[in-house]
Amino acid sequence: MSPRPRRSYDQYCSAARALDAVGDRWTLLIVRELLAGPRRYTDLHADLPGVSTDVLASRLKDMERDGLATRRRLPPPGAAYVYELTARGRGLLPVLEALGAWGAGELGERRPTDAVRAHWFALPLLRALREAGAAQGLVEVRLEEGDFHLHADAAADSAEGPVYGEGAAPGEPDARLVLDAATCVALGRGEIGLPEAVRGGRVRVTGDGPAAKALREG
Repeated sequence: MSPRPRRSYDQYCSAARALDAVGDRWTLLIVRELLAGPRRYTDLHADLPGVSTDVLASRLKDMERDGLATRRRLPPPGAAYVYELTARGRGLLPVLEALGAWGAGELGERRPTDAVRAHWFALPLLRALREAGAAQGLVEVRLEEGDFHLHADAAADSAEGPVYGEGAAPGEPDARLVLDAATCVALGRGEIGLPEAVRGGRVRVTGDGPAAKALREG
């Protein structure tokens, strides 16, 4: 499938130019998924419920054309094609964080039709860790919806490395957080800080790394 002709607002404005590249429906959510590192098309489709295969393929082509993502073949035995963000694509991390903070108040109660994936809470929790002075090392997060892990140090440098990953941490994490989705939402809205949530028993922290110590002592 060839990328579509690039549409433009034809306005000499940096915000308009940015929206020329990422303003289409699904594009920023694809970026959110690729912040986990290289992903196969099938994995992207599974974690973007509601997107059609044609639209996903079209957006990925557009992102390649615009220098936001690349496609490469994994070496054997994998031999699958994966998509990954370029440095320019990773530069959208603070944009997604700002959008998430702005939109947190819109969450309200979860609707019966709302899909959820545990790792969708990764960026709000990363912001909460930063605000707590605990964005250090590898942090594992356990929710009823599933587990994910944050590469808090890598997130500080948008040039390389995944920001988060699905599932348990690879190896022993510097900190392990156990909490529920409601607490994640409250943290994202700024209704409670992470150290306060730890003191109040809403977040259980284990581990011996700097991040765990900062949260216990906060």
